[in-house]
Amino acid sequence: MYAVCGCCGALRPRYKRLVDNIFPEDPEDGLVKANMEKLTFYALSAPEKLDRIGAYLSERLSRDVARHRYGYVCIAMEALDQLLMACHCQSINLFVESFLKMVRKLLESDKPNLQILGTNSFVKFANIEEDTASYHRSYDFFVSRFSEMCHSSYEDPDIRTKIRMAGIKGLQGVVRKTVNDELQANIWDPQHMDKIVPSLLFNLQSGERTESRSPSPLQASEKEKESPMELTERCFRELLGRAAYGNIKNAVTPVLMHLDNHSLWEGKSFAVRCFKIIMYSIQSQHSHLVIQQLLGHLDANSKNSATVRAGIVEVLLEAAAIAASGSVGPTVLEVFNTLLRQLRLSVDYELTGTYDGNTNIGTKIIKAHEERQLQEAVIRTIGSFANTLPTYQRSEVMLFIMGKIPVPGVHPALTSTGSGPEGTRMIQIMLLKSLVQVTAGFQTTNMLTALPSSFLEPLLSFSLTEDPEVRLLVLQILLSLIDRHDNRPKFANISSISDISMLKLKVDKCSRQDNLFMKKHGQQLYRHIYLGCKEQSSGRQHYESLFALLGLLSVELANEEVVVDLIRLALALQDLALSTDEGLPVYTRCAVHALAAAYLNLICQLTTVPAFCQHIHEVIEVRQKNTPYLLPEDVFVDNPKLASSLEKVEGDVLFLQSKITEVLGGSGYNTERLATPYVPQYTDEDRLSKRKSIGETISLQVEVESRNSPEKEERTPAEEITFETLKNAIVDSVGMEEQERERRRQVVEKFQKAPFEEIAAHCGARASMLQSKLNQIFEITIRPPPSPSGTISSGYGQSQSRSVPIYEMKFPDLCVY
Repeated sequence: MYAVCGCCGALRPRYKRLVDNIFPEDPEDGLVKANMEKLTFYALSAPEKLDRIGAYLSERLSRDVARHRYGYVCIAMEALDQLLMACHCQSINLFVESFLKMVRKLLESDKPNLQILGTNSFVKFANIEEDTASYHRSYDFFVSRFSEMCHSSYEDPDIRTKIRMAGIKGLQGVVRKTVNDELQANIWDPQHMDKIVPSLLFNLQSGERTESRSPSPLQASEKEKESPMELTERCFRELLGRAAYGNIKNAVTPVLMHLDNHSLWEGKSFAVRCFKIIMYSIQSQHSHLVIQQLLGHLDANSKNSATVRAGIVEVLLEAAAIAASGSVGPTVLEVFNTLLRQLRLSVDYELTGTYDGNTNIGTKIIKAHEERQLQEAVIRTIGSFANTLPTYQRSEVMLFIMGKIPVPGVHPALTSTGSGPEGTRMIQIMLLKSLVQVTAGFQTTNMLTALPSSFLEPLLSFSLTEDPEVRLLVLQILLSLIDRHDNRPKFANISSISDISMLKLKVDKCSRQDNLFMKKHGQQLYRHIYLGCKEQSSGRQHYESLFALLGLLSVELANEEVVVDLIRLALALQDLALSTDEGLPVYTRCAVHALAAAYLNLICQLTTVPAFCQHIHEVIEVRQKNTPYLLPEDVFVDNPKLASSLEKVEGDVLFLQSKITEVLGGSGYNTERLATPYVPQYTDEDRLSKRKSIGETISLQVEVESRNSPEKEERTPAEEITFETLKNAIVDSVGMEEQERERRRQVVEKFQKAPFEEIAAHCGARASMLQSKLNQIFEITIRPPPSPSGTISSGYGQSQSRSVPIYEMKFPDLCVY
């Protein structure tokens, strides 16, 4: 019997004998290294035998697994690993098939040790770069099995952790093996991504829960290298880093679905962490694709709960801030368009109380405070994203948002549907708050290009509305736009300090662009400041903002002409507070007095004219003794100290325009302009404020008519200019100014008090006179062409030009070519 067995053994193929010799009698002794070297040398010398070696090893391993001889199983896998590492030839593909068959056999086992052993072998195989491609190899089983291992629920926590880590490593190996191989099945297909990505996110989330238990430092240091969460994050980053342009959507969609299915948007922190990993891992030029998917997901969840939408917005805030540097094209405005649309929907939901616009039974009731939290999150996101944009793009965003603000009667299509006037008001406030966020920290060297009329004029028109909250937001936006040297915090409190050097203001020389800006828009700004002071609903914050606006204009954009106009404006505010015609309450009049005093105290020290400063300080000292209720220290406090009436405000407690004109004239300022009281120019924007009269709205044309009216032309003397004429003009200049002022007053009074028919007839007469002048011009310029044949006599003895066609005209020979 033994002789027969020995004979049969000698007849076995050599590769089988070499394979058998690597297995020791006792599996605990491990692989026989000397015999393994012989097997490796044989495989390298005869590569065509590799497939048979693999098949035989696979057969032995299957038999050992069935017989539970796990020691021999480990030896067989070690031998396979060494053969894989050593052999890189054309026949390796057939050997790999046997190898993968054995790995699959181990992964199908219910023994954790065999699963981990098979995974480790697969990872080693995944790191090998094959010389030849495989057309028929499939990794579907491995994706499914490794994903299943990632969700292991084994009873022993240590073994469960090892199985999950093995699953993560296996998925990492599959990705490495297939992602760059065009002949392999596309790992980016949804069927694979829907298994891989949720498995990684599950372990990432489980790791967070484990860390929240705060292990001891010793335990943390021991397990730091084998943390499933860190391994998962590394694998997730590697997966995303290999994603090409067309694969981003397939990689991000499972993330969105996982967060939806497990209600992870509401917690925010995990969702934010996931997308931070995504944004920092993918190639920067692909960032806008993730933003687009988040925006689409936000729209898809527009009728979901406010907490879910707020979570998506928070994620969008973080992702957009990271992607802002790489996002170009329409993506910028697309972000703001989606966010503004969500803002509008949230306002509608809050006011109507339902997502469907009706109150039927069964509709989901909305919590108003959750919608407000969402609105705040949207506004923060708008501001955060805008802060990362360059100046030119931020200007476009400001114009874009301004175009979205509903103006009743002007843009009726923009009014909120189903929520009425209150919805329109809330949308105005929300969009203006968004503008406050966008303009925060806005700095530009050229105010004209950064703040075009198409933005500034609609913005200023909102400062005339009756809503005090809207007016305050407009003032905050203006302050952010004008403040370019961080001087705004220094004007936070209104006071009449004697030395403004304590404020440490940063004053820069006014540039040419700033001069052009103030020349174009200065009168508009003065007018809105003046009208803002007249509003009876203005409170302490409004006057503090108005003072800051006056101060910033003086520091940031003031030249000599602007300084003169601002002083005139402050004196006009004093006259407004003294006037009883406006019917202003006592607090408003005291506040305007205090505002004018605080600003004149500031501007006199900025001009550094000693006599001007002396006059202002003298008046302030008199007020401190006799009328402290006219100073900011007593008015702009929590409990203002006001007088019962302001009938006796006169004399030394008032700033005198004549005195200021005199002292500034000595320093080279324009005394004629200083002596002229400031009168605000009213325009069509006053339609937004219901309290403005028709007579006031046309006062802008009054000044033009006063300069161009025909009566003035008739009074203009056509006399020769001599020395005597100039002398008389200098002597009578004061009288002429008074006459001009009286004539202006009469014209204004005529337009305010005259019947409508008389005003219409006056305008019609001017129009007919203009038409007659145009007709005279046309008669002079439009005549028949001259005729070479001269003129002919008409029947009435008058000479009449005769028009001859060009082809009948006779030209001299020298003129013909």
